[in-house]
Amino acid sequence: MPAVSAPTDAADDTAPEAATGTATEAAAEAAAETETGPTSAIPATSDRVRRLGAVAVGVVLVAAVLLRFVVRSDLWLDEALTVNIAGLPLAEMPAALRRDGAPPLYYVLLHLWIAGFGEGDTAVRALSGVLWLATLPAMWLAGRRLGGRSAAWATLLVFATVPYTFRYASETRMYALVMFLVAWGYLALRRALGSPTLGRLAPVAVVTAALLYTHNWSYYLLATVGVVVLVQAWRGATADARRGARRVAAAIVVGGLAYLPWLPTVLFQLGHTGTPWGDPQLPWSAGAAFLLGFAGVFTPPHAEPFMLAVFVLVLPLLALFGAARGATHVDLDLRTRPLVRGEAVVALGALGLGLTLSFATGTAFDGRYAAVIVPLFVLCIAMGTQVFGDPRVRVAVLAAVVVLGLAGGVRNAVDQRTQAGEVAAVLRAEAEPGDVVVYCPDQLAPAVHRVLGDGRGLTEVTFPALGGPERINWVDYRDRIDRTDSDAFAAEVLARAAGARIWLVTTPGYLSVEGRCEEVVLALGAARPGGAQRIEPGTGDYFELVGLFEYPAA
Repeated sequence: MPAVSAPTDAADDTAPEAATGTATEAAAEAAAETETGPTSAIPATSDRVRRLGAVAVGVVLVAAVLLRFVVRSDLWLDEALTVNIAGLPLAEMPAALRRDGAPPLYYVLLHLWIAGFGEGDTAVRALSGVLWLATLPAMWLAGRRLGGRSAAWATLLVFATVPYTFRYASETRMYALVMFLVAWGYLALRRALGSPTLGRLAPVAVVTAALLYTHNWSYYLLATVGVVVLVQAWRGATADARRGARRVAAAIVVGGLAYLPWLPTVLFQLGHTGTPWGDPQLPWSAGAAFLLGFAGVFTPPHAEPFMLAVFVLVLPLLALFGAARGATHVDLDLRTRPLVRGEAVVALGALGLGLTLSFATGTAFDGRYAAVIVPLFVLCIAMGTQVFGDPRVRVAVLAAVVVLGLAGGVRNAVDQRTQAGEVAAVLRAEAEPGDVVVYCPDQLAPAVHRVLGDGRGLTEVTFPALGGPERINWVDYRDRIDRTDSDAFAAEVLARAAGARIWLVTTPGYLSVEGRCEEVVLALGAARPGGAQRIEPGTGDYFELVGLFEYPAA
């Protein structure tokens, strides 16, 4: 492993603050190439250790790559739904996304990807893996700009092994694309602030537009960056810095203007889709959930993520407040040190703004939304490993983060995210043409239907709308469920089934549907005595729980 060295306060004073552009481009490059500290490198006599370290880094990176492409889980709801939308003709995609609530860029990319590589589980997840691979060089360069080559390797290894990136670089959703855009956008912004030429401003505008077309939480990141850039335009230390910030602000505005064609769809989505699957959380509760999820505290739960969570919390604080004083002593500066002050301001500002507005508007938060700050957060963690004066301690801390992260990567590869496969296995083995499969709620349908497949002669319907199993209409979701009569729904299912068997795929406890599916169970059971529960929803072994009832033929 390359020597891991800690920048001193003097080096911090010359390092440019992220997203503020207070230093010139030349100063930024100089800071990136400077490695200083109380003990800046492992002594020259340790060449063998250096070679072993390089081999270890290579092994870690190979393992991290492989673990992202060998996930055994079936696709769960969000993934299956994403593939079903991306598989539509491009002309039909805007209407489907209008009902889904998401922007279009990732779906268009996945549509093109499927055309070339197919829609098998490994194939569709590989797009996120490739985007993660393409983000690694940006993270290395970002770390080098802040603390030199050893900081670059620390940043690369943390990003490569943290459980959060394992999860979303192996999931068929847009979050790997978000992190890719933020990482490269960070570098583009830093370069443009230092030297605002047209060639450097154009990528800022492109990344701005791409982020807006990828995920709605980009609003909070771009708003925070915009405020920081405007402050720099007003109070920059030099005229060049102020002029550069003004031009960067203009580039961000140009990128925002490219979003105008999608704005009518966004306004409709804001009024009619939202997050009916979840309730709002207090900002500090949601923030704590993000930190735990970042460390890998997913479902099913495991022990090692809680140990990693300690590093995830402490290392960014050390990067902000800590300075090495000798080999065994770290001082705390409550004014914060400049090294990652800008990154922390933007990351915390965007997260805090998003969590506050989500709670105020009554919408739910999930840790995956915070992908917009993850590259900046990783930089803070990586720079925290650089604070220690003894290089052996720095390597040991980084190794602990990497090992615990890889453990999360193994869990991510072998754990099942959904119980859909169990249900689909029973249906494949026992359901006959003409049988009716009912999904209550409809949120269970995409994952089970994907594993079950087409062409079996089954009639598949969903609650509340008796629609097909491929997609979900989130428009006014709770209102439509409230207006649906469970007994009338069950009567329609019985009419469609005629004398055939009925299979009910259901799980209690879904928000917005509380008690309604239980009513359907009772109504079908009264009409078809002798029904039995074939599969019980798992307890804590799956992220997505699915159960199955069978009702005999009439």
